[in-house]
Amino acid sequence: MIDIVVKTIVEEGATLPKQTTALSAGSDISAKLSKPFVLKPGDYSLIPTGLKIALPPGYEAQVRPRSGLAAKYGVTVLNSPGTIDADYRGEVKVILINHGKNDFIINNGDRIAQFVIAPIVNTTFIEVDELDDTDRGEGGFGSTGV
Repeated sequence: MIDIVVKTIVEEGATLPKQTTALSAGSDISAKLSKPFVLKPGDYSLIPTGLKIALPPGYEAQVRPRSGLAAKYGVTVLNSPGTIDADYRGEVKVILINHGKNDFIINNGDRIAQFVIAPIVNTTFIEVDELDDTDRGEGGFGSTGV
């Protein structure tokens, strides 16, 4: 386990991200709303958190769904995982979608997603004329079995 510090601006009424257990991979992120918001079935919306973060260079914050919201209500993060880059300084917002059958009400302070902080590998892409052969070759979706 690696310990890092993420500097965080927390607007009044917002909630600092928090790991709920000592071995949790993610830190819960909460909605920052002035009034309850209704997410209708099939709809998606950008939900504010009232947070701004400064990640150390070489890290990203992945915005991931909370499994309980997905399992109980069909609500998840649309662009999962979303990425917050180390040089972004704006408010963190979460794109939630309601795949459920009922309206989903989001209140201020409700836990809506989680951050997982991950190291980044800098990558250089180089153009080549051909790639190495493998057993899989160009086999795509489902090519290795169900």
